[in-house]
Amino acid sequence: MNLFYIDESEKNSRLDIVFNNRYPNFSRAYIKNMIDEGKILLEGKKVKAGEKVKLGQKVEFEISEVKPLDAMPQNVEFEIVYEDKDLIVVNKPQGLVVHPCSSTRDGTLVNGLLYRIKDLSGINGVLRPGIVHRLDKDTSGLMVVAKNDTSHISLAGQIKEKTCKRKYLALLDGNLKEDEGEIKTYLERSKSDRKKIAVSDKGRIAITQYRVIKRFTTACLVEFSLKTGRTHQIRVHAKSLGHPVVGDKVYGKAVKGLNGQLLHSYSLEFTHPRTGETMKFEIPLPEHFEKYLKKLKEQ
Repeated sequence: MNLFYIDESEKNSRLDIVFNNRYPNFSRAYIKNMIDEGKILLEGKKVKAGEKVKLGQKVEFEISEVKPLDAMPQNVEFEIVYEDKDLIVVNKPQGLVVHPCSSTRDGTLVNGLLYRIKDLSGINGVLRPGIVHRLDKDTSGLMVVAKNDTSHISLAGQIKEKTCKRKYLALLDGNLKEDEGEIKTYLERSKSDRKKIAVSDKGRIAITQYRVIKRFTTACLVEFSLKTGRTHQIRVHAKSLGHPVVGDKVYGKAVKGLNGQLLHSYSLEFTHPRTGETMKFEIPLPEHFEKYLKKLKEQ
């Protein structure tokens, strides 16, 4: 059994919300099912999902067995950078959706993983097996995928505790005034367009550090380091600086010859769930990104 104790910030909150805050990669439905089935216990007792918790109470939980997966295996093209019995590091190409959703039923990274990998963690349910964190469809680069639930919990915890380090390269429209800095805002769903995320005076805190790598006449290449992992965080923060990511059709403008934003997850560092070893991976920019930079250099 795994366990943790309720701290000061969690007291008087619902058990399911506390659990979701600690392990955000468990879906709320999955958490409720675990509580209903007695696989999440409060002080050793089976309770309801809405039970209010008290300071110092013990929460115990067991890892649920992997359930049969509904997403169909399909031969989808992507690169496996590293693989062992606990996890996989993949290089997701631009244009590939991570998991099935209402708008994309198949042809996703998950479909490809099921085709190539025998075992994946079941924590995120039948449509998102193994998925610890995500990249937007048109963002390329490194992702770590869990092969078992123990690895999934460890990796999700590292992301929550900010010990998993993720760095991105993005080409921004125009030139930033400062060579480096930190962006700290609240983000929430846009009230005018629910598909968008907006900077707000409330919502969830989002922190992004940036450093200009190279300046061009009409753009700048910037390294971004995530201190939090919110939906569309880098793209929204870039827009908030007045310099959206080049090719971002949602927060900037479409660019002829580009299929989406020039945003690439090039560096990923985490602690291996089983061995405790520091794992660090870096990959070069994809061909479409390099070609666009070459054009800028020629100008």
